[in-house]
Amino acid sequence: MSVTGSAIVAGVCGQPIRHSMSPVIHNAWIAAAGLNAAYVPFGPGEDNFETFAEGLRGGAIRGLNVTIPFKEQALACADRCSDLAKLAGAANLLIFEADGTITADNTDGPGLIGAIAVQAPGFDIAVSPVVILGAGGAARGAAAALALAGAPRVSIVNRTFARAEAIATSIGGVVEAASETELDALLAQAGLVINATSLGLGGGAGPAADLALTPKNAVVVDMVYKPLRTEFLRRAEAAGRRTVDGLEMLLRQAVPSFEAFFGVAPPAQVDVRALALAHLGDAAK
Repeated sequence: MSVTGSAIVAGVCGQPIRHSMSPVIHNAWIAAAGLNAAYVPFGPGEDNFETFAEGLRGGAIRGLNVTIPFKEQALACADRCSDLAKLAGAANLLIFEADGTITADNTDGPGLIGAIAVQAPGFDIAVSPVVILGAGGAARGAAAALALAGAPRVSIVNRTFARAEAIATSIGGVVEAASETELDALLAQAGLVINATSLGLGGGAGPAADLALTPKNAVVVDMVYKPLRTEFLRRAEAAGRRTVDGLEMLLRQAVPSFEAFFGVAPPAQVDVRALALAHLGDAAK
């Protein structure tokens, strides 16, 4: 179906944004569903997100997915939010209502849990201490969702301890901040280790964590998906650990976003993972 003047428009916002796979995923679903719609990328300057989002009030577009580094700012500009977004202190989904208000949600955590269920079947979050590396918006979403899912302990390790401490204080409960000097001891007990930083994006080195210290049944997740097999995941595989890639998480978090934007479920006949892998090309190796 061709795009007309009555098209529903949504998009993804981040900085940088050129690497985003979201337009490929959502536009494939749009085409398969025959929707009069479009999904486009936006890359405002890092100091201009609030101005950009405020200018969309009133439904100029239906909504935005929000990625690095704007997830905390996205929540701050919303008039109302889901319980998960509030607990996380960050949002990756904004809906612009016709009455001028903005609704925020966070699908990162459910996307993470869904990806683990697919690529590490049988893994039990409720009995598995978690180590999250990084303290940005993605870490917030993951920590909140894992706490709600019953994880016994979620330790956030970040170079700047104060940022990790802020998340732990905000979420509370089983979520704690930990210093880098505690990392080895935490890894030795971890059932789940998550890279929630951007380290490794583009093929560079991931976080400096000795994944061989983890229990043999541990699962290692990297939220980075370009390349698909990051240096962090390759180290995990070399240590014999099960891995979950960032592309699966992206696909899982995209489903509720698509439903919120366009009012229908993504067409099941579209193999978006295969499509994404083809688009990534050499970066998927």
